[in-house]
Amino acid sequence: MKQVHVCFFWHMHQPYYTDPLAASASMPWVRLHATKAYYDMAYLLQQFPEVRATFNFTPSLLLQLQEIGSGTVLDLFLEHAQRPAADLTLEEKAFLIRHFFSANWATMVRPYPRYHELLVKRGLEVNGQDLPRIARHFSTQELLDLQIWHNLAWFGYGTAQQYPRLAELRQKNRGFTEDDKQEVLALQRSAVQEIVPLYRRLMERGQIELTTTPFFHPILPLVIDTDITKRARPDLPLPARFRAHEDAEAQLREAVLFHQETFGQPPSGLWPSEGSVCPEMLPLVHRVGLGWLATDEGILARTLAMSGLPWHRSSALYQPYQIGEPGQSLAILFRDRELSDAFGFVYHKTTPEAAADDVTRRLRGIVQDSPQDRLIIAIVLDGENPWEHYYDGGERFLSLLYEGLTQHALDRDGHVTVRSSTISNALASMPPTQHLSTLHSGSWINSDYKIWIGHQEDNRGWDLLGHTRTQLTNRAPSLPPDHAKAAWRELYAAEGSDWFWWYGDDFDTDFKPEFDRLFRTHLRNVWTHMGLPPPDQLNHAICAKTVPFESETVQQPVGFITPTLDGVVTNFFEWRGAGTISTQPPLGAMWKADGIFTAIFFGWNLHQFVMRFDLDETNLKRDGLNVDIVLQGPHSKYRVTFPLSLSGPGEFHLSCQTTTDAWQVVGSLQSIHAQTIMELVIPWKDLSLETGDTVQFSVAVREHGLEVARYPNQHPAVLTVPGPEFEAGMWRV
Repeated sequence: MKQVHVCFFWHMHQPYYTDPLAASASMPWVRLHATKAYYDMAYLLQQFPEVRATFNFTPSLLLQLQEIGSGTVLDLFLEHAQRPAADLTLEEKAFLIRHFFSANWATMVRPYPRYHELLVKRGLEVNGQDLPRIARHFSTQELLDLQIWHNLAWFGYGTAQQYPRLAELRQKNRGFTEDDKQEVLALQRSAVQEIVPLYRRLMERGQIELTTTPFFHPILPLVIDTDITKRARPDLPLPARFRAHEDAEAQLREAVLFHQETFGQPPSGLWPSEGSVCPEMLPLVHRVGLGWLATDEGILARTLAMSGLPWHRSSALYQPYQIGEPGQSLAILFRDRELSDAFGFVYHKTTPEAAADDVTRRLRGIVQDSPQDRLIIAIVLDGENPWEHYYDGGERFLSLLYEGLTQHALDRDGHVTVRSSTISNALASMPPTQHLSTLHSGSWINSDYKIWIGHQEDNRGWDLLGHTRTQLTNRAPSLPPDHAKAAWRELYAAEGSDWFWWYGDDFDTDFKPEFDRLFRTHLRNVWTHMGLPPPDQLNHAICAKTVPFESETVQQPVGFITPTLDGVVTNFFEWRGAGTISTQPPLGAMWKADGIFTAIFFGWNLHQFVMRFDLDETNLKRDGLNVDIVLQGPHSKYRVTFPLSLSGPGEFHLSCQTTTDAWQVVGSLQSIHAQTIMELVIPWKDLSLETGDTVQFSVAVREHGLEVARYPNQHPAVLTVPGPEFEAGMWRV
């Protein structure tokens, strides 16, 4: 009989937003996530006492929960919420108008009529210089309602059940009073204070285990030695070499101590920040008393390759390994990337029932394809950010999933037993039988560290960090003990990965300048604790805030093209003049490599619309991938559908939308060919389009019916059907 352990491993993390010298924080995300994801995840698990899970809390998050719960630290958003609406200055009103719609609009603003009404009044896109003018048009009552809704919308299903008053206030909808606001903020504070006791109770009754991460969430291999970067990416330009083995050990040691003080027990295992590992960190992990760690499957594949071993995913992934020197060995587990990422990026796009069914399908496939009789399936992902994208915060989806495990829906004819387990219990039941003689150095993102080092902004940050650390190392022995301790604590905070996450051009956010300022603030505080004036460099921004415009995502065609339909790049000029759609993921807080296309081209001539897809060959082995191309003109909406598994000449289906949810196949065209690339042709006449028509155009990739990627990421591309004068109009002097 096969025995299968499904191990949910939810990672809870926020960077250290607090400026200890000012006793304030600039960002509200610890407080707001506490009333939603942190509370919800524990609340829901309580409803299914047979389900087991592992939760990872970063110490930097736990510390801030303490600060907020005790009231010793207020964040800037809370200060603006507490201010009586009638007393707000114009500047404070502008702050509310700009920042108090910071939530997922589809799931957390539109469902509430008053909140949505206020968003519409403000406008979906505003420029900073327009904020004071817009703010003047908001009445005191509207500003008060906004103060409340910004906080009220962030309460999740767990807190809504715990505090029935929230439902009454949501039903009230508008016309709130200052007393209503104080009531909302008091309930929020109560929820924050309840987080740690709630998880501690679940731990003490054995339903969950709790693990840790290096204290301030640093990329530990880079703290040990930034030159470790070269192992996976020898091409990257690097900063002056930063080596702080002692800091890496301190980040681990302090994490374990703080975790034990918080929960009454030491952590059982480690989720290294961003799954970042290297051989040099293994003795440190063992030395602080941790028994196991987890990372991404890409690390396992690269590790096996280093030993000359093949990568057979189904037989290699779903088991623990032993790693480390004799007497210092650890267990190491690797996450199922596809399944884990589906929770974060796919399932919110479909119904809870379809999502739960897809998890069941994937788990059954794993059990069937894996040759071993005992499996550990590690589902490891962010436990807070994904749920903002689910219309009910993920409650129905997770409930169906947990219910299926409780009712043993995956057990089959006495041949398979599937149980949810904590990772430590799974390892006790299924100890490692294989030893890894080496370990690839990388993270869960592309199996390298490029997100946090290599860009000139990243490297400037590392240089400032290194310079500050050198000064502290020299002066610390002569400082009063409390000053030295505070200085080191601030330096460790500056080593956190989150500041470097936003440097460079990998990601973007409206708050990017604030993350930059926080990094430099932590470094300035080190100098202040040393009794020295901070260097002027720390007063200047490292990053330049950039937001991608559609012109950077979609490049329009500049000439007519008529490529040969043969599935190969026939010559250099064949696709010259075509338009392109960026295949890069959106610049958001969560990262996901689509891994479907490396490039998408499109273009036209007077008679045809043509497309080319350059495929990422590493993903072609995935079953069930289909492409939908949707083109909506003035009168009709058409969809082109074909499988990515197509090889050689083939056909695609052309459908026309008849109602909102219905499509009718109008024909099959044999104008598609796939070899090294995929090319297809669609006659304009088959799309009921004429010269000058405006067309909205998008590409979606579905896996077993669920959308896993979309291009462009945010909005459809807008095209105009060309006429004979098109090329002449595109000439440039």
